[in-house]
Amino acid sequence: YMGTFRGRAMFGSARLLRLVPAVAPAARQLSVGVALRAAPTTPHKSGNLVREAEPDEAMTELIRNFLEPAQFYQALKNIGIDFFTGVPDSLLKDFCAYVTANAPKDRHVITANEGSAIALASGHYMATKKWPLVYLQNSGIGNTVNPIMSLAHPEVYRVPMLLMVGWRGEPGKKDEPQHVVQGEGTPALLASLGVPFQVLPDYIEGAERALQTAKKHLQISQGPYALLVKRQTFVKYKLIAPKPKFTLNREGALRELIPLFQDKDVIVGTTGMLSRELFEERVRLGHGHEKDFLTVGSMGHAGNIGLGVALAKPSRRVIVLDGDGAVLMHMGNLATIAAHGGPNFKHIVINNEAHDSVGGQPTLCGNGIFSLRRIAEGCGYRKVFYASTAEEIKEVYPEFMNTPGPVMLE
Repeated sequence: YMGTFRGRAMFGSARLLRLVPAVAPAARQLSVGVALRAAPTTPHKSGNLVREAEPDEAMTELIRNFLEPAQFYQALKNIGIDFFTGVPDSLLKDFCAYVTANAPKDRHVITANEGSAIALASGHYMATKKWPLVYLQNSGIGNTVNPIMSLAHPEVYRVPMLLMVGWRGEPGKKDEPQHVVQGEGTPALLASLGVPFQVLPDYIEGAERALQTAKKHLQISQGPYALLVKRQTFVKYKLIAPKPKFTLNREGALRELIPLFQDKDVIVGTTGMLSRELFEERVRLGHGHEKDFLTVGSMGHAGNIGLGVALAKPSRRVIVLDGDGAVLMHMGNLATIAAHGGPNFKHIVINNEAHDSVGGQPTLCGNGIFSLRRIAEGCGYRKVFYASTAEEIKEVYPEFMNTPGPVMLE
């Protein structure tokens, strides 16, 4: 019996009056995540007892559960899953960070996009007959459609894998507009792909039961099964931040760049923190927003959005502000831009070698082998510039702007 309660906030003491059944304290022990501690009570006209909480007592009736990343990681291993791949997500960042820190390097691969992760997971299963886990945000389901339907589906190659999907825009939760649209459509989208799913509970016993259900499906149906992960499911887990490699961070680079833009420049900002910081910096400087397009979703497509504007408005200079993770996601766009972009197309990529908006997991741009400049040149960009300090930005920017595009500044 939960009883009823009413709260009365009082300055200084924040006393809480709680109505509980008029029974002995020992009988008031509840087993559903509710705890009532014996305390002095006084009669109430309702026949119940009024319990007055001590001034510093926490309100303990509703205990919020959180799933420990380490426990869930072990639970996955207990059903035979020890290979992880995908694209980091803000709702999964604590689990992804744990996997990044603890999984052997040959058992964890962060891919450029979610479709690539499905393909990689399929190859792993073909070679080992062991189920892989693919993690992604629900906005990335679109990238998985082709490899799920034409590769992993039970009616095609029958590749069982567990999908762990961050449920941004979960119905009933406040979120950004693009996530609300994605969140409402997520269950129907998974159903249309023939992927059964359930919500991942936020406590280990429930999570283990969900994994047993998934295991049965993987064994019998031989196809993907999804766990939808709601906001704040996991206990926080952060990667140890590496020593700063650059003197400027992303926001610092933006602060150097924005004052250099001209009044007639059209700006296309990429997904994530960069567009938010572009907006905030415009506010701080007293600028307007009418010439900026903020790509709140569609990760990896800012370049082609800018290309479309540049082709339609050849007399206007179009500057795309991109990120390394976004460029990697659809890197083939660089070849399209190089082939069709005109002199007015300017591409600025802020490369911090991390998926910074969703937990700081590393991108391939920081592996010591990858070279965005050589790739852009190989695709056909007219010239590629590089700057890593405020002084270098000011030094190369005039030549960057005066060189006919498509050109890139990393």
